[in-house]
Amino acid sequence: MSIGGVRLTKVSAWHYVRLVYRSVLLIVVLIAYIRFRFSNGVPLIIGIENMPVVIYVVWGIYTVEMIARFFPSSFESPGCQKQFARNYIKTGNTRIVVHDNNATMLVALIWIVFNGIFGALHMMGILDDGIMIVLCSVYSVCDMICILFFCPFQSWFLKNKCCSACRIYNWDYAMMFTPLFFVSKTYTWSLLLLSVALLIRWEITFYRHPERFSEQTNAYLKCSNCSEKLCTHKKQLHSLWKQIEESAAERARRLEN
Repeated sequence: MSIGGVRLTKVSAWHYVRLVYRSVLLIVVLIAYIRFRFSNGVPLIIGIENMPVVIYVVWGIYTVEMIARFFPSSFESPGCQKQFARNYIKTGNTRIVVHDNNATMLVALIWIVFNGIFGALHMMGILDDGIMIVLCSVYSVCDMICILFFCPFQSWFLKNKCCSACRIYNWDYAMMFTPLFFVSKTYTWSLLLLSVALLIRWEITFYRHPERFSEQTNAYLKCSNCSEKLCTHKKQLHSLWKQIEESAAERARRLEN
């Protein structure tokens, strides 16, 4: 599979599939929020509950995605698959190095404070449940943007070489569903609890088997063994974007002349 002449691995292709349907879901949620809130005067949460099939489908998709993360899969990124014993390939080196481990608490603190602001506004009645659901949908799209194009956590805090070496890869669903803490519904809290269980399982594995998370001790994380090839993919996209910019600039110069 390729996009714009850029060849994709099956793992990267799956990322794009998720980017597409999450983007569509975000658009639908935004339209629904505007329609219910400003046209009908009905809160989004009530409008959604009047269409239970929507809840079943969306809840089902994310539940299946998260449950799948508990098991090894060839369709998932090495970033989340390194936790499994079958993906631990000994290098012969016993020195465990996880360069970005100290930054994880800073990321967690920033995320809690950031979402705490939205939570406070929600508890004050300024934001409703619908906004919290919209925020979750925005986070879900941003999650895929971080994987495919640019990740601020990687660039500004963790400084890891790529997603495969990311210390907090399996925090994504817990971060995505953080706003649901303030929406007291069975279907929202069940998603949040499952995402937290995924995070806890990840952290327990990290502290019990840190050797699986270090490139020095786990050859699975080396570029030569990567099944995702996102680094190559990103470089190709950047090169393609540069060519488009140069072409546009050249056309602009021709028009000026």
